[in-house]
Amino acid sequence: MNQNELLGTKKIGPLLAQMALPAITAQVVNMLYNIVDRIYIGHIPDIGAMALTGVGLCFPILMIITAFSSLIGMGGAPRVSMKLGKKENEGAETVMGGCFAALLVLAVVLTAAFLICGKPLFGASENTIGYAQGYMNFYVMGTLFVMIALGMNPFITAQGFSTISMLTTLIGAIVNIVLDPVFIFVLGMGVQGAALATILSQCVSAIWVMHFLTGRRTVLRLKRKNIRLRASVILPVLALGVSPFIMTSTESLLNICFNTSLQKYGGDMAVGAMTIMSSVMQMMSLPIQGLAQGAQPIVSFNYGAGKLDRVKQAFYRLFWISVVVSTGFWALNMLIPTLIPSIFAGNAELKEISGWANRIYMGGAFMLGVQFSCQQTFIALGEAKISLFLAFLRKIILLIPLIFILPNFFGDKVFAVFLAEPVADILAATTTFGMFVWKFKKIMAKV
Repeated sequence: MNQNELLGTKKIGPLLAQMALPAITAQVVNMLYNIVDRIYIGHIPDIGAMALTGVGLCFPILMIITAFSSLIGMGGAPRVSMKLGKKENEGAETVMGGCFAALLVLAVVLTAAFLICGKPLFGASENTIGYAQGYMNFYVMGTLFVMIALGMNPFITAQGFSTISMLTTLIGAIVNIVLDPVFIFVLGMGVQGAALATILSQCVSAIWVMHFLTGRRTVLRLKRKNIRLRASVILPVLALGVSPFIMTSTESLLNICFNTSLQKYGGDMAVGAMTIMSSVMQMMSLPIQGLAQGAQPIVSFNYGAGKLDRVKQAFYRLFWISVVVSTGFWALNMLIPTLIPSIFAGNAELKEISGWANRIYMGGAFMLGVQFSCQQTFIALGEAKISLFLAFLRKIILLIPLIFILPNFFGDKVFAVFLAEPVADILAATTTFGMFVWKFKKIMAKV
């Protein structure tokens, strides 16, 4: 029995563990790309706090690149899984080839756009803009590598090769961890060295992905004849990928809103604390996203094959594990709020503000397991419109307005800005759960 057939036959519990553990590991390792950079940068003697704040200002641009990778990768992978469930392997290869072509075009366009007009100015001061510009100029030169590594790796997971997918990020992260201190401290390149280490590690990951997808072990092979843009292939991918695209790209807009408000009310240290808060949120959300990525091929394949009991079993396990993880992480940050921020901050003032801000910012994190599991299952079932609405709801409809509204009702403006996150998290997760309960039975009845 090949790896692909196991998606429709193996017991859901062991299968989810087999698929999810490598995906979770991959997400945790992928998280190290940004977090390791920030840890090293935050401890650069004398300039660490300002350098960390400056690199945090580049976060919107990093998220835009990741978002376009998700648009194609997360939009194409579920379609590939569904076609595999229907035993349409040639059609699956056509989708994968079209997605690769789209990634190449987007990488060229984004690189040119960022080099010509991309400037991380929102929330910057004269103390931090130099570090931000230095990091960004190096990072955007590796856009092609980032997009191939992030955008094509989901097609490996979609075929059931979750361990190979995990190695994509593991190999790159090891390279990054090794190169970071060499470039930052030994060669004295500072934030530019951190960016160079990151893009070189992503280059290694991209080579690994391409080697596998064009090799003998893969079920679906990336063939030259399929690497072309066709509307019939790309438009359905974009329709399904627009939700994860918005989920990721709005992080960019969200970060800009947080940074501008915090710079206005709290200055550079408040913006630096926000850089740390985004890292804390990544520590919780990326493992849950890895779990959802592991469950996606199971849900999509069995939905395509008409095995609805297996779809339900996979969702229930995804839901409860996600809730337990998010609740546990929330409890840790409420009980010991300074534990994780202290890893990043080498400056006493930055440590202090990050500690109390963490307890506020992560106040609604216990609900995010509900949000992520339900929303990602909508994507796995091909429900693009519903997932798109939920992506808009949490960040665009709720969180961004709250960032600017709540400071009008509190004396401590910085506290009010951080408070916007948990209020939006709780409201959005409650709405998402209610919609899922309402729609899930109707979706299952369509098959």
